[in-house]
Amino acid sequence: MLSDALDLPVGPIAVCFADSVPEGAPAYRGSVPAGCRFWQEAATRVFATVASDHELCAIGVYTHNLEGAGGYESSLRDSLRVLGDLDYVRPQDLGFIPVLKRTAKVVVYGPLGATPLAPDVALLLVKPSQALILSEASQQLENGLPPAMGRPACAVVPQAVNTGRSALSLGCCGARAYLDALTPDVAVYAIPGWRIEGFAERVAVLAKANAALTSFHAARRKQVEAGERPSVQESLEASS
Repeated sequence: MLSDALDLPVGPIAVCFADSVPEGAPAYRGSVPAGCRFWQEAATRVFATVASDHELCAIGVYTHNLEGAGGYESSLRDSLRVLGDLDYVRPQDLGFIPVLKRTAKVVVYGPLGATPLAPDVALLLVKPSQALILSEASQQLENGLPPAMGRPACAVVPQAVNTGRSALSLGCCGARAYLDALTPDVAVYAIPGWRIEGFAERVAVLAKANAALTSFHAARRKQVEAGERPSVQESLEASS
């Protein structure tokens, strides 16, 4: 429903945390430069990952609190030193990066609705017009607006899990380098798993309303630029 209502080119992605690999989730085979790359792979298939599959990105291991990553602390220190030397992530910034509050041994990815486990988070790759509708749903369902987050993009997952609220990630340079689908005009919207049904219902309504209002405003602009002073009803009739 979310894909249809928002006309998403890439369907919602489910992220599930577990203590063991569930049936129906084959082990991931291959190597990726960062865990965010799994989001792209998960658009078309279900698979399970363990800490060693994420080990090339110590930041991702850190944000997802993955258990059993060998050499993780050393790699994290090296990564933070490089980022610090660039004055990109300062020591005082680290506390503002969300980290999953519980440890995870396995992360299962796949298209939303296809994973053998209920999703902890659904990730949507969205353009501003789509994020607008989702933010409207967030305001109505959560009584507030989602935070807009920067680097690292992977931190949007623990942010949504820890708070139980949706979040918008503007991505990071790493995720944009590793994900073909994360083009300059695309961001990541995270929805807690237990809120997905409510979001799907509200987004369907809000998407329809946005389409109608877009036509209304286009017609009203045309009328005003032509020298008219239309009433709301007259603009509404002109837009239909």
